[in-house]
Amino acid sequence: MTGPGGSDMPASADLTTSGPQAHDAPYEPVFVPGSERRAELDVLLARYPTKMAALLPALWIIQHERGWVSDAGMAEVAEVLELTPAYVKGVVTFYTMYHQHPVGRNFIQVCTTTPCNICGAEDIVRALLEQTGCAELGATSPDGRFTVVESECLGACGFATPLMINERFVESVTLEKIPALLAECD
Repeated sequence: MTGPGGSDMPASADLTTSGPQAHDAPYEPVFVPGSERRAELDVLLARYPTKMAALLPALWIIQHERGWVSDAGMAEVAEVLELTPAYVKGVVTFYTMYHQHPVGRNFIQVCTTTPCNICGAEDIVRALLEQTGCAELGATSPDGRFTVVESECLGACGFATPLMINERFVESVTLEKIPALLAECD
């Protein structure tokens, strides 16, 4: 699979996460020797000239398993790839595709840049917040199903308003389409 920017996503990176891990939950390592995820990382490491080159896919694995990339997850990746935790944190904080806190099982990004805003993106955002139960942008619904955020351009200005639900791209979203889109989510 190919992730944002054409980066390699590991095989575990499907459209959903295994489940969010709470901020206060004890961290359980993902890359335990002999585990399926460690084997997956080892396959990735064989494809790259250096361990550092596997950083983005390794972070995808952590995010898939935990629902987000915690400081402990960054430290684990740093240790496995022989990088500093500061370097890994710099990468995680640079890319918006990595969640730095727990998010809902369905992470919804709505394009609100000028072309989409002119076509009603703000109304789409308000309707999503109301229909998902999210109190505000970036907050997770009480049932843990949804997190709604604004996104910079999703590259579909001719099909406003676009949004992404996890890795699924949806064009030409209208207020009328929102209930059906949400009903398709777990």
